[in-house]
Amino acid sequence: MNEPLIRPIPQQRVIGKLDEYMSRRDYAGAERHLLYWQEEARAGNDLRGLLMVRNELVGHYRKTAQREKAMAAAEGALSLIDALDFGGTLSAGTTYVNAATMMNAFGENERAMALFERARGIYESAAATRPELLGGLYNNMALTCAALGRYDEADALYDRAMDAMARAPHGALEQAITCLNRANLVEARDGLEAGERAINALVERAAELLHRDGLDHDGYYAFVCEKCAPTFDYYGFFAEAAALREEAERIYAAGN
Repeated sequence: MNEPLIRPIPQQRVIGKLDEYMSRRDYAGAERHLLYWQEEARAGNDLRGLLMVRNELVGHYRKTAQREKAMAAAEGALSLIDALDFGGTLSAGTTYVNAATMMNAFGENERAMALFERARGIYESAAATRPELLGGLYNNMALTCAALGRYDEADALYDRAMDAMARAPHGALEQAITCLNRANLVEARDGLEAGERAINALVERAAELLHRDGLDHDGYYAFVCEKCAPTFDYYGFFAEAAALREEAERIYAAGN
């Protein structure tokens, strides 16, 4: 029997166009774009392309707080790991991290931890794992540990995240996010008053990282600014929060 014809979708072009939508905060356009290419990948029997699109949909629906759509996209992505015989590959690890990060965002922390553990086994055993992948794994896994009250594990994972991102190109943004996550951990573990000095040091370190020379002030930088600003506000760093929101607005207006 002949194998079905595969018509691959242009993955790099799909991602490039998605970045354009996100740089303008055109979330509806981004969703339409991804759903179109999901159908194209299905029609062309391109399972690799379909996995990529579904992973992007998981992230999109997480960012736009659409729980049911995010869960459905994650289940669809996870089902493709077996269909593609990708078990144990970096692609499988990335899919596990993506789905787990989304589940943590929606409070499904036990399910998230199981997927993070599977990803960790893959990433830590593969010599080709890029430091930014490890950093993302450790940071998001730490968030889930913290949500489960496993503070010592979370603290150790944040150390690993900072070390990994120090080796990653332009890892300062991810380090800043980790510092703010760690400030939240200190508050949860020690209380706001007892942890004040450590919290302030972490928030100040995050601000320093966000303003480091050489960072690309692009759509992703704007996204990180928006993501971080509420934490700066929460801990009383109002001028920093305002500056981050202003820079995000400038980037979005310019369409960078």
